[in-house]
Amino acid sequence: MLSALEVITTVVVGLMVGVEFSVAFVMNPIFNALPEDSNQLAHSHGGRMLGAVMPFWYIGSLVLVGIWAVAGWHHHGTGLVVTAAALLIVSVIMSILLLVPINNQNKNWTPDNRPDDWKEQMNRWDRYHYVRVAVIIAAFALLVAALV
Repeated sequence: MLSALEVITTVVVGLMVGVEFSVAFVMNPIFNALPEDSNQLAHSHGGRMLGAVMPFWYIGSLVLVGIWAVAGWHHHGTGLVVTAAALLIVSVIMSILLLVPINNQNKNWTPDNRPDDWKEQMNRWDRYHYVRVAVIIAAFALLVAALV
């Protein structure tokens, strides 16, 4: 049973990392290459779409890692799992305090109502997102290491 939990958790976290990595290094560069209105509209749509899913994915990943840590408390690699959980907690706190406030504004912007500094706000979101991606990649790497 613990092995199944370990695999499921690693896959769930790995997929989340893949999506967030893709946002940072594939989708956003594509969006940023679009003409200004299309760029901003793409970011808004992405914010609405992923903003509806990612809170559940982040919290769900954290819950799975927590269950793994408790269920495997006396097994090899538990320290790695606990450290991964701590990193996922950091990513959730970063999301709530830094990224979600910008995303909540961005997802409602249109070319007619966006603020003058919308590009600066999106650049700030990108910088925070790069750090969050690094944090969740580290958490994922620790989970993979705990499996071996």
